[in-house]
Amino acid sequence: MLRSIRLGEYLELVALYFFQGAALGMWFVPLSNVLDTHGLNHIRPYAFAASALAAFVSPLIFGAMADRHASPVKVLRGLSLATAIVMALTGAAIKFQAGPWIVLGLIQLLALCSSPTWSISSTIVFARLSDARKEFGPIRAMATIGWIAGCLVVSLLKADASTLAIYGGAIAWLIVCLLTFFMPSTAPPPSKNLTWYERLGLDALTLLKIRDHRVVFITTILFSIPLAAFYPYAPPHLRELGLNNSSAWMSLGQVPEIIAMFGLGALLLKWRLKWIIAFGLSFGVMRFAFSALDTQMWLLMGILLHGASYTFVFITAQIYLEQRVHTAWRARAQALLSVVNGGVGNFLGYLGTGWWFAICTQANTTRWPMFWGGLAIVCAAILVFFLAAYRGRAAQSMEERTT
Repeated sequence: MLRSIRLGEYLELVALYFFQGAALGMWFVPLSNVLDTHGLNHIRPYAFAASALAAFVSPLIFGAMADRHASPVKVLRGLSLATAIVMALTGAAIKFQAGPWIVLGLIQLLALCSSPTWSISSTIVFARLSDARKEFGPIRAMATIGWIAGCLVVSLLKADASTLAIYGGAIAWLIVCLLTFFMPSTAPPPSKNLTWYERLGLDALTLLKIRDHRVVFITTILFSIPLAAFYPYAPPHLRELGLNNSSAWMSLGQVPEIIAMFGLGALLLKWRLKWIIAFGLSFGVMRFAFSALDTQMWLLMGILLHGASYTFVFITAQIYLEQRVHTAWRARAQALLSVVNGGVGNFLGYLGTGWWFAICTQANTTRWPMFWGGLAIVCAAILVFFLAAYRGRAAQSMEERTT
């Protein structure tokens, strides 16, 4: 890997993903507990759904900007700075009880700033790799290590339910902003007259004309729905079972994710993409089935499977787009993936699993076997759909020649 990109470049990409992962972990993992502690538990589904609402438009707009108007590095610089500022304001609003509507408004603004950053970072990283199949997994693993580090820092500081975790995330975003100053900025392509449809990045929807593209996008949308239950509802389940320091326990899910990231390159050389994604979907079924057993050991086993399941489905989908989509469309393709997962999938997931959680909760008692078991059944149905619908490279190439 180090032969294909300079050591300095490699360290830049590693640091970029590490601090971005830490920033995201310090926000998403403690958020549920922070809201509960400050009397805002009633806005929890809407707070998590804010990122989904933002992902409907924000990644495509900024993905189109990164493809056509400005260097992806400069776009990331502005977004990470804005995210840091708004995140700090959100922490202050929660701490000083500014009111649920102000808190929700700031969370929504935060989501609009942060939701495009992941796809833009991926575009920056992919552009500097010579062989994404071999190189992307280990570099992407640094985001997971950063996520774990952020969660452990939160728990070590006893900030699992404190706005201190949110302030820490803001600092991590500032570091991401500073790192962009050390990265080369690429000039945007020559400007041309664009329609508003193109300026908003909506022309990326033409990618869905290809059957396998469409199946991969639909699969990730559907899989995002049950996975949206993980961060809002696994921490309270941990607390009910007597496992405090939930941010640290939740970080267990990232340990197999790191292993999966480093092993993904070897798997991609030996296995078809279809079977790697199917492998991840199978892990998703087991992840929720284990949690449904409602004991400390089985809940932790389910959490352990979460990261590997995520990697084999979503990271493989990113690599799929890098390999199967023309270079002129890759930023928009990655952005569209963020939209369908973080937007459509997570929006349906946060609200849908919130509705399912309410059904499974009576008299302040949650029937966890029913809650997690229902999500396991949904994952099994998604696995069946994918295996039946996905064809493969040969069928895709023929379809591309006829469209």
